[in-house]
Amino acid sequence: MSAPAPLDNRLKELRARHNLTQAQLAEAVGVTRKTINTVENRVFIPSALLALKLAAALNVPFEEVFFLSGD
Repeated sequence: MSAPAPLDNRLKELRARHNLTQAQLAEAVGVTRKTINTVENRVFIPSALLALKLAAALNVPFEEVFFLSGD
């Protein structure tokens, strides 16, 4: 059985499209700017709750922000 594919994201692209800084997005979802940075750089995989909050803050479906790498 192969290892699960890592979670990838389009967070930086979508945040830029909404003209939001990392700090502004962080405030909107109740985390630090550093958390947004680590998610964007794929250092940290967000919880399901945070991932859903990020998608809602960007007004897009979850699947538009997060996806399995290789899909």
